[in-house]
Amino acid sequence: MAIRAKIVRIGNSQGVRLSRTLLEQSGLSGEVDVEARDGEIVLHRIRRVREDWETAYSKMVSSGDDELLDSDSIPADWDESEWEWQ
Repeated sequence: MAIRAKIVRIGNSQGVRLSRTLLEQSGLSGEVDVEARDGEIVLHRIRRVREDWETAYSKMVSSGDDELLDSDSIPADWDESEWEWQ
């Protein structure tokens, strides 16, 4: 749904008031990321760090791509000389 809004003065800045309906439809609340693109200002939710990692790992498991890259079968020289065991 497109809603026409007016850019208004807010203190020393300018802004747009967003209706409750529009915010409810978008699912946005609190802080958002704001980005300028070719004649547009885009608001989107802030993504959490590592947000999609669980889904990505599940895909790795299902494709058999979840094995460790470093293996105990190929020790390096520094494994014996550099590590201090406690």
